Amino acid sequence: MLLPQILIFDFGSQYTQLIARRVRELNVYCEIYPYTHFEQLLPHITQKNGVKGVILSGSPCSVTQKDAPTLPQAVFGLDVAILGVCYGAQLLTHLAGGKVQSSNKREYGRANLHFFQENNPLFAGISPNSQMWMSHGDTITNLPQNFEKNASTETVENAGFHVKNEKSPQSPNIFGVQFHPEVTHSTEGKVLIKNFVLGIAKADANWTSDKFVETSIAQIKAQTQDDEVILGLSGGVDSSVLALLLHKAIGKKLHCIFVDNGLLRKNEFEKVMHTYQDLGLNIVGVQAKNMFYDALAGLSDPEQKRKAIGKTFVEVFEQEAKKIKGAKWLAQGTIYPDVIESVAINGFSVTIKSHHNVGGLPEKMNLKILEPLRMLFKDEVRNVGKSLHLPGNILHRHPFPGPGLSIRILGEITPEKVRILQEADDIFIQKLHEKNLYTQIWQAGAILLNAQSVGVMGDERTYENVLALRAVHSVDGMTADWVHIPYDILAEISNEIINQVRGINRVVYDISSKPPATIEWE
Repeated sequence: MLLPQILIFDFGSQYTQLIARRVRELNVYCEIYPYTHFEQLLPHITQKNGVKGVILSGSPCSVTQKDAPTLPQAVFGLDVAILGVCYGAQLLTHLAGGKVQSSNKREYGRANLHFFQENNPLFAGISPNSQMWMSHGDTITNLPQNFEKNASTETVENAGFHVKNEKSPQSPNIFGVQFHPEVTHSTEGKVLIKNFVLGIAKADANWTSDKFVETSIAQIKAQTQDDEVILGLSGGVDSSVLALLLHKAIGKKLHCIFVDNGLLRKNEFEKVMHTYQDLGLNIVGVQAKNMFYDALAGLSDPEQKRKAIGKTFVEVFEQEAKKIKGAKWLAQGTIYPDVIESVAINGFSVTIKSHHNVGGLPEKMNLKILEPLRMLFKDEVRNVGKSLHLPGNILHRHPFPGPGLSIRILGEITPEKVRILQEADDIFIQKLHEKNLYTQIWQAGAILLNAQSVGVMGDERTYENVLALRAVHSVDGMTADWVHIPYDILAEISNEIINQVRGINRVVYDISSKPPATIEWE
């Protein structure tokens, strides 16, 4: 049983995906598993099966609490390198008989390493007094007998440690740190992760987008044999990359369906259809906007809107898919964050927003699911798109929500509100292109608020809609900061929207970051 070179066991930390991202950035393939899968995988976690290292994530839990997430003692018997991060480090200490307790010396936020072993392989190349990010209430107060301290901050004595290796005292393979090297606030955290993954675990940096394309095409051919495959296209990056990947693998055996739900950006359906046709895809466009508007009538709750759109899409898609004879596969553009967020770590999960592409179409269609991108992060999907030579007008498109403009119109959806938002959003996006800002921004869009305000236009009093503009910087959408668009450009955008789009008399700019806000408003 071959496994990824690096296994990451998740104990519920909000930063676990960032650990995986940092490992992937080193061109080393890794996967995240809930900690509950450890015992099941334990017999296979060996170098013989391709595993080079294990990383134990942080957690909102305390190792001292009842029913705290834990691992068997067998973790210490693995023949691969181990790195415990925050809770992971405390758990290793606790399992070995050390002492972890709540302390007055808690650390949240930035901290500096005022001591670390410079000759320790984990800290090779780390600068004196390097800044790391702390986020823990419990503290390791006493290390077990065979553990050795290798780093401290001003307030936490045991900020890092390694376990003495009796067989090879100069080459320990178990390490723990109480800080989070995976976050950007740890200025040299990437160096530390590189030291562990490439130096200590000796993983091979051989995972690239070109290799992914090569192996995926072979896997798709082997998996689908000579079967017909159906794919619902959205016009976004994920489904477009998937379409091109499948097209390279199986050609005309791929049947693409692009549904116009009436909630796309201005003229988007026509533009994207032309691009897909130029790529040689076997594609059918379906005009179904009135069905979606009818399904959304009277709905204001965002979850109800999402579900109504999903249900209507299934109906339209299923009707079109029945026309394709011999289809046995349904391809979906599911990516790794969708997969991870759909797995409960402690047996429960909180729904922030339902993912439109996890769960798929009804089983009554009797189609098998094909998800070649399900282990990729968003930026990795773009890299695969580059390897496939996907045209820039799609490859560099900003992420766009699956439910489209329905969740950028707060409150009930009407065709008139869609028209207003499409016109305003088009001005915003075109102005970002004109000012050479579009490619510097992760995601931008306009939101039509469920509010009206008084205005004066000419000599008349108006009482019309308020429009919010949203633009954020991000790497993969997990966290985001609002973009400081120059005031003069914002003023220009605002003036054009108010003057050209009937129905809007006020424009505001959203300066919220994620967290605590989300990128989309609904």
